Amino acid sequence: MSDPALPARPSPLQRLKAYAAHPDPLAESCNWIALVVASNQPIYPLYLLWIVGGDWWISVWTFLSTPFFLAVPAVARRHAAMGRALLPLAGIGNGIVSAKAFGVASGVELFLVACSLIGLLAFRRGEGRWTLGIFAAAAAALLLHDHYGPPLGRFDAGQYAAFFRLNAYSVAGLCFVILWSLGRLRLGKGRPVSG
Repeated sequence: MSDPALPARPSPLQRLKAYAAHPDPLAESCNWIALVVASNQPIYPLYLLWIVGGDWWISVWTFLSTPFFLAVPAVARRHAAMGRALLPLAGIGNGIVSAKAFGVASGVELFLVACSLIGLLAFRRGEGRWTLGIFAAAAAALLLHDHYGPPLGRFDAGQYAAFFRLNAYSVAGLCFVILWSLGRLRLGKGRPVSG
């Protein structure tokens, strides 16, 4: 039997909530989006194995971005705007690595839309330089479109069609989450924000 005088150990869910918590509601929303993305990254190779086939195992390269997504709440604790910016920048970096790993026919560059949407919604009126920086990084990533060389993985035309569909649905779902969490804050439907 536990001693009631001792504080209860927080559950993993309580620790996760505490890690994502932030007094700035935009930063907290970005923290949760980052943690959702990071939690989905280990499942992504299984989606590829099941839906796409081919050299699905090459998706281990996408794990390079996982520490950056997981670090978003920690960075936001020190500098809220920098933490918010790390989320789309980690996504843009992941998009570049993924385009080289899978090839642009996979549709991974569609995730740049979600990154740009975060850049548009995660910053207040007086933080326009952050938004411009995110847009510039996304545009620079698009300039690489025809310059990746041969992809690391091999996929046939049918597999690329399945890959593109998977990524298009994933981007649509992610954009919905972004609009729900950040968009409603910007429209005043969530916790109040300044600016």
